[in-house]
Amino acid sequence: MFAKIRSSNFIDALQFEFSELNGNLLRAIIRDDSGHVCSQMENTQIREKEQFTWEGLNDLPYGRYTLTLFQGSEELNLSLVKRV
Repeated sequence: MFAKIRSSNFIDALQFEFSELNGNLLRAIIRDDSGHVCSQMENTQIREKEQFTWEGLNDLPYGRYTLTLFQGSEELNLSLVKRV
């Protein structure tokens, strides 16, 4: 696993901690339960052992989401819940 999330429950931001990076491009996609892309981002400035905050997620409705992280050839899927 190349990333950890501080908490799978979020309000308006997600916090990550990275390790074992295979390159410098990180791509992240948040999908709702029906599979529609709700938000996405790409970042080329992330380094190993670094913490990163993905802000600006306050416009997502409350509910369950799936976060998919792509880094090099690796893919990581995590379940999220947006709360009040």
